[in-house]
Amino acid sequence: MTDDVRQRGLDMMQQVYGWHVKDAPGDHFAYTVDHLFADIWSRDGLSIRDRRLLLLGAMTAQGIFDMAEVQVRAALHNQEFTSDQLQEIAIFLCHYVGWPLGTKLDLMTRSVIADVKKKQD
Repeated sequence: MTDDVRQRGLDMMQQVYGWHVKDAPGDHFAYTVDHLFADIWSRDGLSIRDRRLLLLGAMTAQGIFDMAEVQVRAALHNQEFTSDQLQEIAIFLCHYVGWPLGTKLDLMTRSVIADVKKKQD
């Protein structure tokens, strides 16, 4: 990939997560930055908030709560969702991905919200 593609991907990662992402070696990092963020997250048609909402649903359905936590923290940091909206997402998803998975998302979200609030106080 070109330096321009890499920088576009790193810039999008920073926008998505709200913190500076350093360049790193390796094929996995290259595909993540050069393709996923430079090409996919940067496409027109959906906002970052829209993409994050879809990602939270997909991760919850698969039970991937460690990565969903990264998304919840970023959503709060970027002020894409309020605490109440994040909890509403968990309630909504309970009915589509199953009560246990939706409940895990709710518990994780509440924990993140409390942690963020504690750090702000």
